[in-house]
Amino acid sequence: MPTIHVCGLADVPSLSASLKPSRLLSMLSGATAMPDTPPHLADHDHLRLAFHDVSSPQDGYEHPTERHVEQILAFTQSWDRQAPLLIHCFAGISRSTAAAFMTACALHPEVGELKIAKAIRDASETATPNRLMVAYADRLLGRNGRMESA
Repeated sequence: MPTIHVCGLADVPSLSASLKPSRLLSMLSGATAMPDTPPHLADHDHLRLAFHDVSSPQDGYEHPTERHVEQILAFTQSWDRQAPLLIHCFAGISRSTAAAFMTACALHPEVGELKIAKAIRDASETATPNRLMVAYADRLLGRNGRMESA
């Protein structure tokens, strides 16, 4: 079964070339240029979202919103799973791991949040999902605080 891959911006070109993902999710601040859509993907298979990696509203920063999380969930839930899904932010640590966590929870409602969170932490000891994104997803997916706790 195709998998979800998480990386930082610098690794997008090489991973995209080797994995040939069927979807690419880019999350960067507005000041950072978004990567080009890989040649093997249609433009609609590349979701680009601009917001900072902050977990609460702060002056001068665009924080993730519920609308961003809705867009991520709609994009990833419509993934056909015929090829990998590649998710990235600037460093591959917070926004991207939050998106991977919410995607896995959405696509596998029968799997517990702790099990999914552990799999992400086992894959990357630096994974630190953005708490605000997780909180929005927890509510939208009806996970009743379990995603936030995990």
